[in-house]
Amino acid sequence: MTTDTSERGLERLICEVLTGDPCDPPPSGTVGEPAPGYGGVGWSPGNGRDYDREYCVDPVQLRAFLEATQPESAAALRLAEHSPTRRKFLARLQGEINKRGTIDVLRRGVRHGPHHLELFHGTPSAENETARRLFESNRFTVVRQLRYSRDETQRALDIALFINGLPVFTFELKNNLTKQTVHDAVRQYETARNPREPLFRLGRCVAHFAVDESEVRFCTHLKGKASWFLPFNQGWNQGAGNPPNPDGLKTEYLWREVLARRSLTDILENYAQLLAEKDPKTGRKKRKQIWPRYQQLDVVRRLLADGARHGAGKRYLIQHSAGSGKSYSIAWLAHQMIPLKKDGKTVFDSIIVVTDRRILDRQIRDTIKQYGQVKANVGHAKRSGDLKKYIERGKKIIVTTIQKFPFILDEIGSGHRDRSFAIIIDEAHSSQGGKAAGAMADALGEGDDEEGYETYEDRINREIARRRMLDNASYFAFTATPKNRTLELFGEPDPQTDGTVRRHPFHTYSMKQAIQEGFILDVLEHYTPVESYYRLAKTVEEDPEYDVRKAGKKLRRYVEGHEHAIRLKAEIMVDHFHEQVIAQHRIGGKARAMVVTNGIERAMQYFHAIRDYLKDRRSPHEALVAFSGEHDFRGDRVTEASLNGLPSSRIAETFQEDPYRFLVCADKFQTGYDEPLLHTMYVDKTLSGIRAVQTLSRLNRSHPEKRDVFVLDFLNDTETIEKAFSDYYRTTILSDETDADRLHDLQADLDGAQVYSPEEVRTFVKLYLDGAGRGRLDPILDRCVAAYLHDLDEDGQVRFKGRAKAFTRAYAFLSSILPYNSLGWEERSIFLNFLIPKLPAPEEEDLSKGIIERIDMDSYRVEKHRMREIILEDEDTEIDPVQTGEGGGQGEIETDRLSAIIEQFNDLFGGIEWGDPDRVIRTATEDIPATVAKDAKFRNARRNSDRENARVESDKATERAVLDMIQDDTRLFQRFSDDPDFRRWLSDTAFRLAYAAAVAE
Repeated sequence: MTTDTSERGLERLICEVLTGDPCDPPPSGTVGEPAPGYGGVGWSPGNGRDYDREYCVDPVQLRAFLEATQPESAAALRLAEHSPTRRKFLARLQGEINKRGTIDVLRRGVRHGPHHLELFHGTPSAENETARRLFESNRFTVVRQLRYSRDETQRALDIALFINGLPVFTFELKNNLTKQTVHDAVRQYETARNPREPLFRLGRCVAHFAVDESEVRFCTHLKGKASWFLPFNQGWNQGAGNPPNPDGLKTEYLWREVLARRSLTDILENYAQLLAEKDPKTGRKKRKQIWPRYQQLDVVRRLLADGARHGAGKRYLIQHSAGSGKSYSIAWLAHQMIPLKKDGKTVFDSIIVVTDRRILDRQIRDTIKQYGQVKANVGHAKRSGDLKKYIERGKKIIVTTIQKFPFILDEIGSGHRDRSFAIIIDEAHSSQGGKAAGAMADALGEGDDEEGYETYEDRINREIARRRMLDNASYFAFTATPKNRTLELFGEPDPQTDGTVRRHPFHTYSMKQAIQEGFILDVLEHYTPVESYYRLAKTVEEDPEYDVRKAGKKLRRYVEGHEHAIRLKAEIMVDHFHEQVIAQHRIGGKARAMVVTNGIERAMQYFHAIRDYLKDRRSPHEALVAFSGEHDFRGDRVTEASLNGLPSSRIAETFQEDPYRFLVCADKFQTGYDEPLLHTMYVDKTLSGIRAVQTLSRLNRSHPEKRDVFVLDFLNDTETIEKAFSDYYRTTILSDETDADRLHDLQADLDGAQVYSPEEVRTFVKLYLDGAGRGRLDPILDRCVAAYLHDLDEDGQVRFKGRAKAFTRAYAFLSSILPYNSLGWEERSIFLNFLIPKLPAPEEEDLSKGIIERIDMDSYRVEKHRMREIILEDEDTEIDPVQTGEGGGQGEIETDRLSAIIEQFNDLFGGIEWGDPDRVIRTATEDIPATVAKDAKFRNARRNSDRENARVESDKATERAVLDMIQDDTRLFQRFSDDPDFRRWLSDTAFRLAYAAAVAE
């Protein structure tokens, strides 16, 4: 027999997996009778001729379920005959579904007259035989070619799935072999399925699936062409799609695993939800139906399974891309941990959700509370003492913020070592392993020694233990951008044959996959750098000398903050927004723009410049500004509220309303701010690393009408932004664990400086632990400060203070994860944390002071480079472990005359025929040194070796940087290759500036 490659063949295949039967539509005139038993993964064939199009129900299956589970009510409702009694019940059922949704009706049933009708029986516990029999009585049925329309067109769906006669899913299937794909199925839903049909109204079906043999997409609310279909794919190679299936179709996981009887019941009980959200502006409620995306379902199920297998005491890192729905994942995980058991015992007594962002604090709290079955078990610890109160009262889920945590933990008390906790951390950062984690351990761990007596060593060990990660708690850390400390604290250990231990996330939903699936937008697709070119003029007769590095920074700040430059850039931003965003009707004409600035003063400058230019253009749009505190500006004391004319708390919601289209920010709204209408970002702030990723990612939130985003960057280059994002494009892996032995080396160096003696350290720590006052502690510290000032020269003071800071930072981190105690490290950590603030920094004369008063701007122009898409490397990224080398240091100060600093931009290259001298100058004096300064091998040599070895690595990095420019700047590459003098000058310049920049970090 020839293979059936049609859509009907795919229908048959799906039905055979679900039911063990092809579910061929019955012959004409067949009387509806429920099929006996269940096959496949727990379903049975249904009969499309039984479907009641008026009430959207299969009354035959509904009657069979009720007769088997509630026979008295079924008989009273006279479901077997077409009677007024039956019609009245079906009308009541339809009304309840319209009001509450099918999910809630299945969960809680329906009251009708004297009857309370259960319409679904949930997952039974293992030992409850009655519950098991009731669960088996549920009727999961499949209907092919369901004729659903009420008119005479008799339109049909490829597949519809029912539970106890109520429709829960619809399917439109396509086949690549017939040159149609999942996108054609989506278009069919958008154009050929009338959303006013009762079957397609919000809340009736749980989800509508568009499926081909390679991909799955779903929609929970059909709205014609405005329907929003999201991916429901496993992902392949950390990107979109699904992996090859050696045993069948790529999408077979949907009907073989996800829609299996027990799996689907779990989703309906614990994930799917019809929410009613109140609009704070209008007071009107808007309904939204939730169905989990595949990565959300997968991560929660994996974490729950691992928790049930291992119990409390493990750490998990979940690297899920920004905008991928972490709030729902956290809510689903939290409420399903309540009944989690291992060997018949409850795994967690309380689940504590910790978030670093106030907006998400409210979002997570409200999401969890939507689940009625756990609402009474949720507490929000927003005041001192709340956490203690909720733990003592047995609240199962406690939501709090990291900002409140240190202040309320002192109130919690002790005595919780006999209890177990799950600590879910939203946007985990390295701070979770330091003082905050210590306070957590102190709050949830054991109290003072029961006998009331502790030796000095007991107390020291207790100080170590209070910072250590609790062994009676499991940590679930969610983040899109894991740092090395976060990976080491929470990542999965992976020992290597060479003795190193790599660490990687427990679960990953990568930025790559989120972008390729269209769930977030690629903020680097239309990235456009803007170069600034300027000429400065000397305004004094004399020619004083200045610190080259500091003078250069001041000159750049002066130029970029000059009123003329701000006005010019503001005009570029406003013109671009009107011509390329508004005129192009981005996001249906609702697009917004954010201006990211280098500080509060700059934000206020931009706000006034943009506002003034909008008036000059007679634009209908206006701007808002966001910054913290009260500040002087142009002779007045101003706040964001006084400039905006509205309270600070209303900025986010007001920005969504016309006429406001520009939001000018100084730090605020650059992390944890989700605004789908944000389309364009104008960046005039130095960004790198995680800060660059978090800031630009404000643009990536999806919207049904959002097709692209745009970045115009006045201060950063494509290489810096590419490097920042590449660390988090796929899975981020820690290359090795932190070398704790460096603490021994740092302690030896600090002890050897003889600023303190071991006896002084021990005496101080003992007094501190005994609660001694400042009158007894400060004399010891003051003696050490005197030795520091008297016995160490300036370089020695810089070295000692830098190493002391490095020691305390490294130990604060390592003490939370090391499996052993070190009395000496703990003593020095306590002592140095008090001593460091008392150590004066060596006085350094500012040899660039006064330079701004002696120059003026002669000219300023900007040049927009061509738009380019930054394409990231498609590979996992390894990041280095926490550095435990000495910090700080005082670089060599190099001075030069004011005229030389200004004129070198032109004079050094005067005899060369450059196409664009200004750009070449910037490349040689800024871009290449910056690249060298960030080079890993150069940075390692500068930290851990001498200046000569650092110079060797600098020259190598310079060569690599120039080689990378061969396509963009062949003249500079050729000059570097052919002219030894130019090569020497460029290498000297790159090393001098890169070394100074690295020292200054």
